[in-house]
Amino acid sequence: MLTVTDIDCFYGDVQVLRKFSLSAASGEILCLLGRNGAGKTTALKAIMGLVPPRLGTVLVDDVDLTKLPAHAAPKYGLGYVPQGRRLFSELTVAENIEIGLMATGQGKPTRDRVLDLFPVLRERLSQVSGKLSGGEQQMLAMARALCTEPKVLLMDEPTEGLQPSMISKIREVVLSLKQTGVAVVLVEQRVDAVLPVADYVAFIENGVNRESVPVQQLRDDPSLLHRYVGV
Repeated sequence: MLTVTDIDCFYGDVQVLRKFSLSAASGEILCLLGRNGAGKTTALKAIMGLVPPRLGTVLVDDVDLTKLPAHAAPKYGLGYVPQGRRLFSELTVAENIEIGLMATGQGKPTRDRVLDLFPVLRERLSQVSGKLSGGEQQMLAMARALCTEPKVLLMDEPTEGLQPSMISKIREVVLSLKQTGVAVVLVEQRVDAVLPVADYVAFIENGVNRESVPVQQLRDDPSLLHRYVGV
């Protein structure tokens, strides 16, 4: 389980997150929604330790990650798919996957399970990742993160710029992770991509989690979407 409690984060002297809190249980999909600049991406970076909180705690189960360097986060169950994928574009698909495996010392069984989720990557193992389509690159970014065998997977706008068939595949994988007990924290701008998969939605405004509600509440009453997202 992921529990974030009252974290404050800054870029230099500019405070971006203020007493920011959220939680995601095993097998739960939590989506962060909010306008541009609300602090959603910073929240994921703070959880990973890439923007270290000055105050507050980030727990995976009972381990406080704020006391550890960022590179240790995968060893304690955090996986991260950043916005823009951030692949090693000059390396092959197989080499990018191997880097994910090395982060937590995983081996062939993990590699095989991950490739079973993304069969197209099996056909591209020797291909340079920078030559993949946008959708294939997103799949590879997810595959690399899943090679760490995360308890909690953080995903920053995974459907950005993708065609509907690729969005459908990513949605399918996210739902399969839910079935295996992985907690997923998902930043999205596309409301139509969120409602079919999320269990809860947290509305982020000015670096604060204003409200967290069950997704069914939004289906029944979309007024919160108008208030915090403007759609």
